[in-house]
Amino acid sequence: MQVRDIPALTPPQTHVPPELVHDVDIFDLPGAREDVHAAWKRLQQEKPPIFWTPRNGGLWMITRAKDIEAVQKDTDHFSMKGMLVPNNPRPFPAPPVDFEPPEHGPWRMLISPAFSPKVIAEVEEKVRQVVVELIDKMKPQGECEFVSEFTKVLPIVVFLTMMQLPPEDREQLMPHADAIVRSPRPQSIHEARLALKAYIQKAVDDRKLRPRDDLITKIIHGKINGEPIPESHAVGMCTLLLSGGLDTVKNLLGFIALFLARHPGHVKQLRENPDLIPHAIEELIRRHGVSNTARLVTQDIEFLGVQLKSGDQIQGVTALFGLDEDTVPDPMTVDFGRPAPIPHAAFGNGPHRCPGAILARRELKVWLEEWLPRIPEFHVKPGTVPRHDAGMVNNVSELWLSWQ
Repeated sequence: MQVRDIPALTPPQTHVPPELVHDVDIFDLPGAREDVHAAWKRLQQEKPPIFWTPRNGGLWMITRAKDIEAVQKDTDHFSMKGMLVPNNPRPFPAPPVDFEPPEHGPWRMLISPAFSPKVIAEVEEKVRQVVVELIDKMKPQGECEFVSEFTKVLPIVVFLTMMQLPPEDREQLMPHADAIVRSPRPQSIHEARLALKAYIQKAVDDRKLRPRDDLITKIIHGKINGEPIPESHAVGMCTLLLSGGLDTVKNLLGFIALFLARHPGHVKQLRENPDLIPHAIEELIRRHGVSNTARLVTQDIEFLGVQLKSGDQIQGVTALFGLDEDTVPDPMTVDFGRPAPIPHAAFGNGPHRCPGAILARRELKVWLEEWLPRIPEFHVKPGTVPRHDAGMVNNVSELWLSWQ
């Protein structure tokens, strides 16, 4: 058991109906280590569409696609300032998530050009180079621990290269990024945020002396409504980008690799029809959602027949969006023939939709294009058991693969 910095159970306030109190800990979800998505699916089936848990400081949870989407799009009542569970206010400003429309738009415009289709097309060459190098290194071994040898390398090296930060720094950065989205201890989250901020501050100081044609330089020299942005906001924005860029794609890679290792028929489909890969990626992302961001209620509101109070935290289990029968028929089955568009909320909805979604898809596409011709048949290494974990971000923490 991990030592918590918050009480194990938080008594519900008077506006919480007793019948909607359910003891659910997202960091200790029954069955999550064996199959995290099946564990979330059981929660969706067994609990009401909205309920309150006394764990992790006490918060509301919602599990149905239409309700998750409603919260993500209603920026008048639900703020991203409460995005982490347990709720732990960031000790520094971090645009654009700290702002809601209309203030949000100009801040987002500062980073959007870095993730445009044109820029991502240019980044693809680096993605492909890293993918090929990693695969060619591990192929002769006949096996690999996919998380440490691939998922913790490819997206992190690519993102650090985009920000013109040293790729070798990933070793010191990854523990902090992991702690922010996976620790149930507020103090650990706080310390990890400050560590990433200190790292970015050094990069910002360097860019002030030696400007480059990179995202960090563009941000620190950016303007909002014609006015230079405060350095504190520039540092916070870069820190937020770094934290996000180190995690989501890594976990999608792990879940998709695990699925394909267990489903050779789906691998055969992709090998025989590579043009299917972009569509298949959408289906695989739908089935294996990773992020479960929360929101802070900013004003009293009735939602799903329940009174929510300003200051309440509410978590939409975003991974369940694509596993909802009301949205997707037979949602637990991966069907590469499922008609487009394939509904999922892996990258969010509304103004806070992840700006790196195009990059994430491109990395997954390049990986499959290069992996399948080189390692056409692979499986979970006999004698090993893949390990999953639930939390703010679902992840595969260990995955041994082997091939002939």
